[in-house]
Amino acid sequence: MEIAIVGRHTEVPERFRRHVEDKLSKVSQLAPRAQRIEVEVTEEKNPRLADVREKVELTVRDKGPVVRAEAAADDRYAALDLASAKLMERLRRVRDRRKDHRGNMVAPPVDVRPYSEEAPAEPEAPAAPLAAGESSESMLGDSPVVIRQKVHAARPMSIDDALYEMELVGHDFFLFVNSATGRPSAVYNRRGWSYGVIELDVTEE
Repeated sequence: MEIAIVGRHTEVPERFRRHVEDKLSKVSQLAPRAQRIEVEVTEEKNPRLADVREKVELTVRDKGPVVRAEAAADDRYAALDLASAKLMERLRRVRDRRKDHRGNMVAPPVDVRPYSEEAPAEPEAPAAPLAAGESSESMLGDSPVVIRQKVHAARPMSIDDALYEMELVGHDFFLFVNSATGRPSAVYNRRGWSYGVIELDVTEE
């Protein structure tokens, strides 16, 4: 199983890389089919965020659903401990669900990243649409805001499967295509243990 470690706005020393490999060595016990673990370490430069200046995001690529976990702390070792604990718990859910649903195909995940766009002041040639698996970053007008866009391959799934996938990636909402209606839909967390569903009825003008 491959472990890929990258740093955003920070260097990742060899000592920490070895610690990550030791910490994630038990992943294969819960996810024997896992092919790759992606580890992203980000350092926040803002001194007001010193308590959460180090963030670690873990992503397990499996033949089934993608499982993610992230955490932030005042140092990367503590953040890794928190993130790995979340990851192990989510991997246990996947393992238990597979035991309860032998023979059922698990639909691939749809990961939703925040995205917005602003029309340019001057007409420009439209950019080619991203293909599945591709990502891009762009600036929002003249502001320092960076917009990150990523496209994921997906197939229709039920609301139950969408809720399950949302919990595995640790998001508050999840975009998918409802297999019952064929409509673009989103599930989201409400207060307590309740959930909401939004569907789009696409019509042509």
